Amino acid sequence: MVKPHTKNIPISPEIRIGGKDIIFIAGPCAIESYRQARDIAMAMRKAGLHIMRGGAFKPRTSPHTFQGLGKEGLEILRQVADEFGLLVITEALSVEHLPLVMEYADIIQIGSRNMQHFPLLWAVGETEKPVMLKRGFMSTVEEWLLAAKHITTRGNPNIILCERGIRTASDAGSNTLDVNAIALLKETCPYPVIADPSHGTGRSDLVLPAAKAALAAGADGLMVEFHPHPPQALSDKEQAVALEVLPQFVEEMRALAGVLGREIV
Repeated sequence: MVKPHTKNIPISPEIRIGGKDIIFIAGPCAIESYRQARDIAMAMRKAGLHIMRGGAFKPRTSPHTFQGLGKEGLEILRQVADEFGLLVITEALSVEHLPLVMEYADIIQIGSRNMQHFPLLWAVGETEKPVMLKRGFMSTVEEWLLAAKHITTRGNPNIILCERGIRTASDAGSNTLDVNAIALLKETCPYPVIADPSHGTGRSDLVLPAAKAALAAGADGLMVEFHPHPPQALSDKEQAVALEVLPQFVEEMRALAGVLGREIV
């Protein structure tokens, strides 16, 4: 079998996902306030990163937990990203949300729970925005790739896959980052593959080693949650890495990327 060439997905004139460079996406699980978002954006810029993540609409398991700031969260995310010259990735929960999210996002995220929300896949397929498709936490690789086809058959080829962990018998964390799937996809499909070791482990102390494993398996990028004060985070505080650790985290990733003959963007 001939190994497929990884597509190079343009995000901006300067930034592309796929190819030799490794993309490092950072930010909070949820946008909570202007101050929180600005502190993270400033730290990212100092670390040389370019793409900020942050949820404005949060599909939480419990309806009694923080559901996000909605449009206000999108406005804050875009404001601080523009201030520090960053690009934005954020999640669209539904077809109804999509036009609003498209006003603020450079990359549209389809979350794990929506991987087979077919009307939403069709809707993003009719746009030209890059789409990050997260794997469903109970989905096979084949189901994941077929979900991507729902997007591409509607006309949008700009697909980025995100391995975010699956449910297994392991009790080491809330999910298990499927490093095997990353290696398999790099051998068999043309889409860039991003790893989310934050959701993939559910534990902040496991995020760094899981991120290293993902890069070793061939991942084209990482998406990691950082927070200025993890114990106070309104969403997924157990997996949030302290913002003060960001510079060292990035440097360790740069060192590993260099060993692999690649560079961190």
